[in-house]
Amino acid sequence: MKKPLIIVESPTKARTIKKFLPPRYVVKASVGHVRDLPKSTLGVDVADNFKPRYLTIKGKGDVIKDLKSALKGASDVFLATDPDREGEAIAWHLAELLKLENPKRIELHEITKSAALEAIANPHAIDMDRVNAQQARRILDRLVGYKISPLLWAKVRGGLSAGRVQSVAVKLIVDREREIVNFQSREYWTIAALLKRLGSAETFSADLVEIDGAKAEIANAARADQIVADLSDAAFGVSAVKRREVRRNPAAPFTTSTLQQEASRKLKFRVRKTMQTAQALYEGIDIGAAGTQGLITYMRTDSTRVSDEARADAKSFIDATYGAPSYGGGRQFKLKEGAQDAHEAIRPTSIERTPESLTGLLKRDELRLYTLIWQRFVASQMAAAVYDQTSIDIDAKPVRGNAAYAFRATGSVLKFAGYTAVYEEGKDDETLAVDGSAAKGQKVRAPLPQLEPEDRLEKEALDPKQHFTEPPPRYTEATLVKALEENGIGRPSTYSSIVETIQARQYVEQVERRFQPTEIGTAVNDLLAEHFGDIMNLDYTARMESELDQVEEHKLDWVEVLEKFYGPFSRDLDEAEKKLPKLELKDEPTDEICPNCSRPMVIKTGRFGRFISCTGYPECKTTKPILKETGAICPKDGGKIVERKSRRGRTFYGCANYPACDFVSWDRVVPEPCPICGAYVVAKSKRGVLNFECSRDKAHDTSAIGAAAERESEPVEV
Repeated sequence: MKKPLIIVESPTKARTIKKFLPPRYVVKASVGHVRDLPKSTLGVDVADNFKPRYLTIKGKGDVIKDLKSALKGASDVFLATDPDREGEAIAWHLAELLKLENPKRIELHEITKSAALEAIANPHAIDMDRVNAQQARRILDRLVGYKISPLLWAKVRGGLSAGRVQSVAVKLIVDREREIVNFQSREYWTIAALLKRLGSAETFSADLVEIDGAKAEIANAARADQIVADLSDAAFGVSAVKRREVRRNPAAPFTTSTLQQEASRKLKFRVRKTMQTAQALYEGIDIGAAGTQGLITYMRTDSTRVSDEARADAKSFIDATYGAPSYGGGRQFKLKEGAQDAHEAIRPTSIERTPESLTGLLKRDELRLYTLIWQRFVASQMAAAVYDQTSIDIDAKPVRGNAAYAFRATGSVLKFAGYTAVYEEGKDDETLAVDGSAAKGQKVRAPLPQLEPEDRLEKEALDPKQHFTEPPPRYTEATLVKALEENGIGRPSTYSSIVETIQARQYVEQVERRFQPTEIGTAVNDLLAEHFGDIMNLDYTARMESELDQVEEHKLDWVEVLEKFYGPFSRDLDEAEKKLPKLELKDEPTDEICPNCSRPMVIKTGRFGRFISCTGYPECKTTKPILKETGAICPKDGGKIVERKSRRGRTFYGCANYPACDFVSWDRVVPEPCPICGAYVVAKSKRGVLNFECSRDKAHDTSAIGAAAERESEPVEV
């Protein structure tokens, strides 16, 4: 008897679906893409309407053989690849490769039994507009990479690459670094007065805001001292009191970008780790008695829309848990311009599945990310937080002179918690006010005392403080993703790969979790900016993204988009090949002396990264790796554990005293020893989530050191 066949990408997703569907369904996984452009050649016929030449991906023979075998007993074939462009393209490639005559495309926005059965009952044809949008993106990226990269090899050094989107991301980081380097700091002063009402012991602080009706701008210490002297015997009094009720609405449920940003801020997750962990939550995890369940909706989305069913469930849960006044009325959030509305926002598949109910069933970081998603969604459907905000204007009249000084004190008191009872959004490079809300540039303040106009005040102290204007901060992974999104660069499915690629290419590096361009990254950026202005232009790249969206929406032809791009690009390429000079990268001096010939040693940048080399090359070929300390101690000789690279570029960890000590580990050794036996502990990645394991006995409970390991500082070069 023939059975319906469902094909998904992921083996994990296949196992989850198989567990809750009736036995008559056969579920197989393609294990990602099955066809792609060839690695060794361009694979695109520019003269023939940019016709791509797809090849079966090496190593997929057994997978394809298994799928073809399953087809022989299939009554219907359902292609349930991910519900986005990439997933649509995989479905089309499967249909082409397997020669499917009537494939039925289904989309699973959440991996649950009800969602799967509904999708199976409502299949549709493969969306060729979506496929063509993905093809156009793939070919655009291939043209840029395969045409510019050889130029970089010839003019800079081998092993470099260019990318249509990655190069713009590097440009953002290089431009920010130059802003910081060129920033001219300016001195300024502020003056605060510590005051109290006559006859009261309760003090409060107010800031000087105006001098003679103009904004108080104090440029130097001399001016600050003069003002303090003027105010030494001034009479202070309340001129006005303004009280108002302020309502603050919750943030929208997560999109891919906002999830990546918030997980970076609150959990210190790298963007890649966030997506790997979210993928596991989406595809399904065994949660005991309930079996294997997909715990969140699809995690690659830029929509904030929530289904009517999910909002109704939220209302019931909030009413029962927090009380009816805490419900926010079932709000929907406005989509940002250009957002695709094919998917919902990222939310739990069941609001009743609280983080507390999953404690002990999920891995530590799975639970942390799930908690963030659950809290954000619940809060998004709750009522606004209400604050009583008070602003007090204060006049200060010196005994001598005619200057008029105005101070202001502000404060707020939480009146109704609303959504803040569950969750508050983190902020970048900002401090938190006393009520927990973000307050960039404002002091942390206590609630103000009850004051009325005409109240006389007594000055306890004046506090002049010197400040200097600061340059813009370097990008973190969170703020870089935010900048990419705000500039229309990339899409939800690409943010993680962009962040990973620019680091893998060694164009940028992270220092204390902030991006800095490397020398080679800056050099390549400047070269591309000079000769390929369109590719390096933010607006141009954003327009390309918009045109790809229009291909998906059946508004533009994908070949015409490629033709429009390739003409100017090929002309720029011809000019660059003629005019681009050979770029010489300067070596970075060190204090080290070559142990073989006593010449100075320098830091060079090679195909596989930075290394220390003798200046006597090629006569002397002595080299040394640049090691990165991990903070861990070698269990064999007490030396420092450092990060190393294998010949194939794979990271491993070993003793800095090599070759005298031969300790090595493919897994990262963490500084904290096993709390039970004292042996060293390694951090292992399972399903994209870090787990901490005792090297002597895997059964030992090392979860207590997980939080400390997450707070480890970045490795430092030695």
